[in-house]
Amino acid sequence: MSTDSLCRPSDIVSPSIVVESELTDFDADQQLLAMSGVSLVIFTSLGCASCRYAREVLPGMALAVDRLCWIDAGVNGGLVQRYQVFHLPALFVVRDGEFFGALHTRLTVDDLNQAVAQALGRTAEELP
Repeated sequence: MSTDSLCRPSDIVSPSIVVESELTDFDADQQLLAMSGVSLVIFTSLGCASCRYAREVLPGMALAVDRLCWIDAGVNGGLVQRYQVFHLPALFVVRDGEFFGALHTRLTVDDLNQAVAQALGRTAEELP
């Protein structure tokens, strides 16, 4: 078995039921503005146990989102500052290039789907 730069198995097919993207300081704005539908933006770090759990379980969940957008907080300090990330994992909702804010919920299917629905009921803002 081989691993990628994040020490994840790279020769095993992912069980993900949603599209996953890796965003960086250099391309996050462009990507998020171009993506249609609902994106769950997730800041994680390699040294964070909760982040590793999120990376493992979120792709297999039946979430009411079109994609998961992962951002490594350890190497994307500009995005961490702009999104005012204070704890990890940090989750945000973006739909059709519009920002709907942070999610503060447990990492369960029901809780996440409810939080996403509530977030999408808020007034949209520009991306941070």
